[in-house]
Amino acid sequence: MKVFTLAALDSEPSDPNTFVGRARLTRMNDASDHPPANVYRVAFEAGARTNWHSHTGPQLLQIIEGTCRFQKAGERVREAVVGDLVSIESGERHWHGAAPNGPMTHIAINIDATTSWFEPVTAEEYAGQGQSG
Repeated sequence: MKVFTLAALDSEPSDPNTFVGRARLTRMNDASDHPPANVYRVAFEAGARTNWHSHTGPQLLQIIEGTCRFQKAGERVREAVVGDLVSIESGERHWHGAAPNGPMTHIAINIDATTSWFEPVTAEEYAGQGQSG
């Protein structure tokens, strides 16, 4: 059994090469060995979001504060609220972040996955206008 105590973990700013806007990330690496899983608590400021990216394994997003805005390439922008769970399949090109009207925090669970990062999400894509990914 492993216990990750949030108060004992370091938080770090998001990487400006893979995020638009400001967010803080708390890593809980190696949360599981079989299957391997890494867990991240990510607190986004209003309007902050990841770049387009994909994972080699599934990712689960549990929304714990605010409203999460997210999009799968080729689909419309959607939103999830506190208590909602977003399940992202391996290989799906997507992004996620806070809605424009307030901060959002989610727990991201990456199961047997590595991440490939792509270009930033434009203001038009974030707003649900124009081409997606």
